[in-house]
Formats: sequence, structure tokens, C-alpha cells
Amino acid sequence: MTIENLIKHPDSATGKLAINIHKFGGSSLASSECIERVIDIICRHCQINDIVVVSANGGVTDQLFNLCQLAKDNENYQDALENLHFQLKGLIAQLLNEQNSTYLTKQLADDFALLDSWLAKALEKHRNDILAFGEIWSARLLSAVLNERICPSHAVDARDFIEVVSEQNTQVNYDVSRAKFNQIKQDHQLTIATGYIARDVDGRSCTLGRNGSDYSATIMAALTGAANVTLWTDVDGIYSADPRIVPAARKLHRLPNGVARELGRLGNPVLHVNTLKPLEEHATHLHVASSFDSETSGTEIGKFGFLAKQELSVTYSNDVLIVSSELLSSLSHADAIKRFDPICFDESKALMVIKQEQQKTVSQWCASKVGEVTFKPAAIIAVVGHKVASRGDVKARFKRALENTKTLDILSSTSEHSIICVLPDFCSPELTNLVHHEMTKDAKHIGVIVAGLGNIGKRFLEILPGQIKRQSVLENIHLVGLLSSKKALINTDGISPKQALIQFDKQAKDYDEALLLSWLKHHPYDELIVVDITPSETFSLLYREFFKEGIHVIGANKWAASSSTEYYNGLTALAEQNGSIWLGNTTVGAGLPINFAINDLRRSGDEIHAISGIFSGTLSWLFEQYDGSQPFSNLLKSALERGLTEPDPREDLSGRDVQRKLLILARLAGFTLSLEEIACQSLVPDELAQLTTQEFLAQADALDASFAEQLSKAKAQGKCLRYVAEFSAKDNQITAQVGLVFIDCDDAFANLNPCDNIFKVESQWYQSNPLIIQGPGAGRDVTAGGIHSDLVAICEQLSTKQHQVKIKGINE
Repeated sequence: MTIENLIKHPDSATGKLAINIHKFGGSSLASSECIERVIDIICRHCQINDIVVVSANGGVTDQLFNLCQLAKDNENYQDALENLHFQLKGLIAQLLNEQNSTYLTKQLADDFALLDSWLAKALEKHRNDILAFGEIWSARLLSAVLNERICPSHAVDARDFIEVVSEQNTQVNYDVSRAKFNQIKQDHQLTIATGYIARDVDGRSCTLGRNGSDYSATIMAALTGAANVTLWTDVDGIYSADPRIVPAARKLHRLPNGVARELGRLGNPVLHVNTLKPLEEHATHLHVASSFDSETSGTEIGKFGFLAKQELSVTYSNDVLIVSSELLSSLSHADAIKRFDPICFDESKALMVIKQEQQKTVSQWCASKVGEVTFKPAAIIAVVGHKVASRGDVKARFKRALENTKTLDILSSTSEHSIICVLPDFCSPELTNLVHHEMTKDAKHIGVIVAGLGNIGKRFLEILPGQIKRQSVLENIHLVGLLSSKKALINTDGISPKQALIQFDKQAKDYDEALLLSWLKHHPYDELIVVDITPSETFSLLYREFFKEGIHVIGANKWAASSSTEYYNGLTALAEQNGSIWLGNTTVGAGLPINFAINDLRRSGDEIHAISGIFSGTLSWLFEQYDGSQPFSNLLKSALERGLTEPDPREDLSGRDVQRKLLILARLAGFTLSLEEIACQSLVPDELAQLTTQEFLAQADALDASFAEQLSKAKAQGKCLRYVAEFSAKDNQITAQVGLVFIDCDDAFANLNPCDNIFKVESQWYQSNPLIIQGPGAGRDVTAGGIHSDLVAICEQLSTKQHQVKIKGINE
């Protein structure tokens, strides 16, 4: 259970739950405000037996390094020491009550006395002990705040259990470390562990390098068999390029382990080379998320299927050296590759590319082999993705992107997950943006979930494969979910449209709204579209939750679009606020482009004055056929047998469906209107309205006399009967009604093909000669086609959509 639930139910902290590791970096703990955010994240995301790994509070490690340098240079460090002490005392006072603040401040004073002594008299001996203070203070403070306000916790010093070979070789002795940790951990308390620090086999304090707290977190996962590690940092994930350099960079929601390791090896600013090593033999998944925006989905690293393996990213470095030596073409070549893990190499040319900080160790190695060596500054740019080294199409695109750039060579990597180009000069932001565009321009992945697997839903799925082949804008959509009213099939690696219904029958599982929303909230796609082909009002109520998450909706379902004015306005505002696109071309007229036409007129600057027509295929058919040669009830039963009516024909005869369609069109035309403001004539007498369906059908002949009378009156006037919807906004007065009317026999509404819909739009531009749209208003093909039209329209809009990159200090 989460800490939040524990606070509400303190007696329920029992049972075995999978351990998760949460690591908070220095920027996440830099101030009292930041720490308050961390406390909130712990409350909502941690379980009581989880482990929290912390870095030093932001800036503290740098200040400790500065103190060591001042002491080493025999300069006065007292002012810097006092400033740091004052800063930390202030942080304690801001977060704790008086009693706890006094206790922690006393501990801090003792530490600073020891720190001063070491700086003055034993700097070299205790240098790492000095640097370790940052994490000790951070863990101690966070634990104290949790104990005071939230839940039982205890701070532990990682040097008491993590043992590594040496500071130069930070390989962990897992058996020893695990045994020591098991001795000091305390059940039913949240463990706050220090990152960055450990002890070597001789018991000396050592550090794990800059950003070593990430490494500490994954070491903890390996020690405990944790299910997940979350690195809470100041960015909201891993991107397809450095977003500070490439504004069009996309978040990589899921990264295969091997690809993530290669990004870290090549110097990704978020993934560090050692971080993933402890997880190589474990099923633990690593998450990168922002503590400054904890509700935004981050990046997950683990074992994934097809879709994640298609992702490509571009990285670069201007801090590399080309190493040339005859040693690299001899038997020593393999030794050099193993020892230095070069960025890339070419054995035939006796060269390799290394990071600048490796120059000294490479020089020493060459000297020990009595070989000459030269170093030349260079830069690299690389494309990284699952097994890209063996993908000819990726290599060809990479070369094409660089065809106008001066390059030295494209060299082999020690990993199959990258292709690396060596540049003689600085890799410019312009080049990085160019290569990123060429390599990832078609890489946006859009997930599609289809809700409703009736006749229209099945036809939509049948058409989908052909549409993907014909429409280039659909190349990167993936069918990832199928929903009926009670069953769901969700597959993050995609569902074959051709096999979708077979897979659904075999693999679908029961679900409820909470489970569905939980999955949708954490979907791993750049965009997600829900296609609602249900008639369910209950499902339409989920639109609010979809829009909160920035999910797009194609709604053939009329309920949301014809809901109360307040609710409808709230939905449209919520969709706009969160960048959700909501299309519903098939809510009226099946596949006829009436919604599109109204939107297009308004977008072009036209003003609509009136909308009218025959909006029901069922009523269109009935009144085209009804000429008095047979009773109306016989005709109605014939329509039912042909599948032209709802299972209960009163749904059609009530006019409610036509009333909702007129409301939807009036709102599209820009008018504020409610359902109650549209007069609706029901064709069902009161005495038949309360019967069961079977009772109604048995007594349907009670309709005949009334319809015969209406038909007789119409004929007497040389007219015919039609069920018409009418909306008018003329002379500053709005009127709207749906009902049975007498119309001229040569009227456009009087001469339709059976089941046709017809729409007449009068506007500023279409006055004396109104716009007429006519065609089939129902049917599997036209309705499924209309939904596909909306799908193409959304994907076209999304193809140019840019996400805001959330990085602390850039978007503030």
C-alpha cells in the first residue's frame, strides 16, 4: 500500500509487497519547497517497505568540493564553511518543529566541528568522508521530516553495507553487501539511504563518481530484488535528442535495456554509464521521471516488444579524441577494447575514439606497451536504437543525412545498438537538428483504442489495414486496445487489425473504469486516440478523464456532444486546455460531411443562419414508403425485420435521436443551446409509451388511424409527410424543433432515396441557394468510413504538434 493509504489506515501495514526504489537527485532536494514536493511524491508513490535513495541537497556537494580545494590550497575556508552551515540550519528550521529542529541542528553542529578538523589537519585522509557529509545530511533531514509528519522511517549510511572493490573499480560485492543490509534494515519503516557513497574492501570511504546516486539506486535494486527503480530528477524522461539543443526532440516513453545502456555509454546527460549495470541480471525496470511534474509520464527502461524497438535517438559529443597507435592493430587491440570500452574503433586503421578524460590512462597503457600514440581532438554524432548496426535502412538514412557534412568515417561501435560518425570539427546544433529530423521525422507513435465491437466497430477494423497502406499519415498508428462493455484487450506492442477480433475472443479480460483509466494514464505512446463506437452514455462520461490526460477522442457516440450545456462547455474547455482533439463526424449523418462542412464554413468566416433536414435514416425510409397503401404499423414492422430500426422502434419514433442530432449541429454552428430548448414531437402515443417492446409491437396498429389522418390532410393540400429537424437563428431569435410536417412534393426533402439523410444549411454565403448535403445516413461502410475520416484528420493535426519539453530551468 502507498504511504498515503498508510496514513489513512495505519493498522493495515501488513503483507508482502514488491519493493520499489525511489531516488531523488540534488535538484529535487535543493530547497524546502523542493523537499515538500518530494514528501508529496513519497506519500503518493511509495510503499512502507520501499527504499528511498537521496543525493546531497542541491549545491551542497559542490560546496564541499570547494572547501576541499580551498583547504588544499591553504586558503581561508571559514567563510565558505559558515555559509554552508548557515544554509543547512535554515533548511532544518523551515521543515521541522522546534524540538526536532533543535535535535538535528545539534547533530549538524557536531558534524561541522569534525569537518573543520578534517579540513585543517587530515584532508587527504578524510577527503571522501568530507564529501560523504552531503548525503548524510540529506538523508537525515528527509527521514526526520517523514517521522515528524508522515510515517516511520530511518536513515541509513550506505557505507555501512555497500562494499565495492575500490574507488577506481566500483564493482559491488553483492553477497557481502546484501548480508550487511539485511542486518540493518527495519521492516515497516521507510528506509532513507544515502547515494553516491560506499566503502571499499579495506573499509575506506569512497565515492561512486558524479551522479553516483543513480548507481546507488540500482545497486539497492540488485540487493533487494526490487521490481522498479524510479529516478526522480529535474527532467521528465529520456528524449530522442538533447531537448536543449533539439526543440523537436520526442520523449522516449519506453527504452529497451540495451539501447539505454548504449545511450549511457555515449554520454546521455540523464543515463549514466554505471547506472544500468546492476540491473543486467535482474528483471527490474528503471523509470526516469520529474519530481517537478510528478503526474507527467516519464521514460521506462526494461524489456519490451516491437514498438519500443523501433525508436531511434540521436546523440553527440564534442569532447572526444581519436587515438592512433600501431598497438591498436596488433594483438593488443582486443585488450584495448576491453580495457577502455572506446566509443568506436577501426582495427584496420589502428585507431579508436575515446572520451577526453580517458587520455591519461590510455597514454599510460601505451607507454607500458612501449608503443607510440597520438591524440587528435574530434567530435561524434550517433544514431542509437535497437540493433541499428545491422539495419541497412537506418545506416543508409544516416549517411544521407550527413552527405553534405565533412566527416572522417562511420566506425564500428562496441555495441550493436549504435551507428557512430566521427567528425573532424565541432558538432553544431544545426547538424544535430538536421540529423535528428532525418532519423526521427516518421517516428511519432500513435496508439488507437477502439471501444465498441458491434457491426460498425468490426467494419472499422476490417478497413484499417488498407487505410494504413493508403494513407501515409497513418503509418505510425498502432491498434493497441479493444473494448467491449465488459471485456478489454490491451497490448502495448500492438494488435494486428487482421487478427484483432480473434485475439480479443481469446485474450480479452474483465475490466472496470478504474483499471482502464489507470492504463490510459500511463500509456507509453506519443499520442493516444480513443475511438468510441459505443451507444453508451456511461462510457461517454469517461471523456472528462480522457481529456485530463491529453487523450484524443473520435466519438460516434452522441451522448457527450448532446449533453447539458454546462457539461458540454466544460468538456470542450477541458479538451482545449489539455491539447485533446475531439472529433465526431459520425454523430450526425453517419459518413456524410455535415460536421466538416459546418466547421469549414465557420473557420472560413461564414455565419450560419439556419440548419434543417431529415436526420433519421429510419424515419426517412418510413415516410418515403408510406403512401396509405398499407397500414403504418405494417410498414414499421417491415422496417424492423429489415434491421432499419432500433430493436425497440419507439426509439426512432420518439424523435429523441433527431433532437440530439439537431443540438449537435447547432452547437457546431456556434450557438449555445440545450436539449430542452428544442421542441420534440414524439410519434408514440402516451398509451403505447409505457409498454414493453413486445406489447408495443402487438398493439402497433393503434398508430394506424393517426398516421392515416395525417397523410390524408397532407394529400388534401398536395403535400407529403416528412419528419424534419429545423433550427433557425434569424432576426436575433433562435427557434428549434423536430417533428412531422407537410412539405411540397417537389421539395428537396420529399424526394430521397430510402434511408437517405439530407441537410440544408443557410448562411451569409448560402442564402438564396442553400447548401445541400444528401446521402446515406446509416450503414456499416459509410459510418466506418466517417470514423476513418476523423482518424486521418486527427493524425494530420498531430503530425505537426510539438510537445513542451519539461526541464527545470528551461520552462520556468
